[in-house]
Order: sequence, then structure tokens, then C-alpha cells
Amino acid sequence: MIVIGNDVLTVEIAEMGAEIRSVLHTETQLSYMWSGDAAYWGRVSPVLFPIVGRLKDGSYTTEGKTYELSQHGFLRDEVFEVKEAQAASVVFSLESNGKYQEVYPYEFRVEIRYWLQMDQLHVEWRVYNLETEKQMFFSIGAHPAFRLPLKSGEHPADYKLHVKPVQDEQVTAYTLADGLVHETAEPAVLPAMPIQASLFENDALIYDHIEEVRLQSSEGNGVSVSLQDFPYVGIWSKYDDASKTIAPFVCIEPWFGIADTTDSTGVLSQKKGIQKLDPEAVFMTSYQMTFF
Repeated sequence: MIVIGNDVLTVEIAEMGAEIRSVLHTETQLSYMWSGDAAYWGRVSPVLFPIVGRLKDGSYTTEGKTYELSQHGFLRDEVFEVKEAQAASVVFSLESNGKYQEVYPYEFRVEIRYWLQMDQLHVEWRVYNLETEKQMFFSIGAHPAFRLPLKSGEHPADYKLHVKPVQDEQVTAYTLADGLVHETAEPAVLPAMPIQASLFENDALIYDHIEEVRLQSSEGNGVSVSLQDFPYVGIWSKYDDASKTIAPFVCIEPWFGIADTTDSTGVLSQKKGIQKLDPEAVFMTSYQMTFF
């Protein structure tokens, strides 16, 4: 486990999946990340690559060959190398080295940098196409789960989601059915949403053109995720149909990609939200989480 910190935050990050495992605010003593209790969901903040979400029929085709790949890909279950570590920052790296050819026929390197600035945790991704002659198709996404509620005696209904659209952009909402995406016919309307189980009865809330999502209690504590350059965001908690309750966390997920649509052709280059990276090129993006 790698620990980085400053005067405000202490963050633990595992080499497995380069996954954030805990964030402690040293002034308020609030712990923000989900515990990873497998009774609900055994992960905390996995990185999704080379796909986000589910593939139609669990497979895709590229270069005339069909491959099977499970939901959210394989990166979250791989051990990263610590490339650089300082008091308030760390860089993780993973290179394919031919290991994934049976499920993903591209050679790549993924670097993930975490660094602290006051009460903010910055996350930067770099995806390198190591192919010298062919374009690489991929998606990458985050899946951080935030503990809810943050304080004893509070309830989920004491918290609200505030979703801020990108200025001058029309937001589209998407729904999921059996893990596949449907685009809604009407533009999304985004008032502040009190946390209640019914929000997640039909799986995640998914939007495009969002620059910030804030989860905040009536007392003012919470987290905001800034993702202005990301095409999609998912907001999710695990819903229990029998009890009609949700797990004690909410995920705010910046995505460069999305699950297959119901009418997907299965061709990777035609997949909705897919990123295209030229030979020997580098994709770079970042998002920020602010804890208060």
C-alpha cells in the first residue's frame, strides 16, 4: 500500500489496480471512501480499462477477430509498478508486454498519477499506444465509491446530489437495461437530488456533458468530482430489490467510454464512446476530487 499526504488529506492507494483505498481528512477526521465490504461490493475505486461497462453478448470484434471481455475490462485486477513516489504524489505504471493478446490485441502502457493539492486529490491518466503501425481502440473510466453517510447518526436522505452541466451544452440522460445503454428521448433535467434508493432502482444514472458532480450533506460535508473534459459520468449505488435499499456508498464515475448500446454492432471501432489512438501516440486526461 502506498500512502501520500499533505496538511489536509492522507490517501492510501494499492498497487493492485492502482486503486484508491482510503481518503482521510486530517482536520475533520472524516473518512470518505467506501470500505470495500464484499457483502455489498468488494471494490473501492477501480480503474476501468480497456472498456467501460458491459459488452453486448460479452464480446467485440476488431481486425476481423472476435474477443471476449468481461465488464469494465481487466486493469483493475492487475498489479502496477510504482514508477515514482513522493510525499504528496505517486505515479503507477502498467505495460501490457503481450499478456492480454487473447482478450485485447493491442500493446499499451497505462500510467496513473495521483497528487494532492490542499483538499483536492488529482488523478491523471496517460494511455500509450505502443503499436507502431496500427490504431488502438479503448475506453478508460473511474469508479470511486464514497461512504454514505459520512457521520454516525446521519442518513442517506441527509445528502443531495448536485449535477452541474457543461455551460451551453444540452445534457442527455441514458438508462441501462441488462447492462446495455438506452438513450432517453427527452433532454435531462438536473435539479438537486436527495439520495434515496429509488434513484438507483434501475441501475446507474448516466449523463453526458457534465462538468461537476457534488455529493453533500445538509451539514455541508461531502465530495465534489470535477470532470469537465469527460464525455460521460455514471452515478451508482448497489440497489437491493428485496429490501428496496441501497448499499452505504455512492459512486461518482468519470468515463471516457460507455457500455454497449442495445443496437451495438459489436465492432470495437464503432462502439459508442470508444477512443481512437494513433500508433505511438499518447492519450492524457485528468479529474479532481475535492473533500470537505
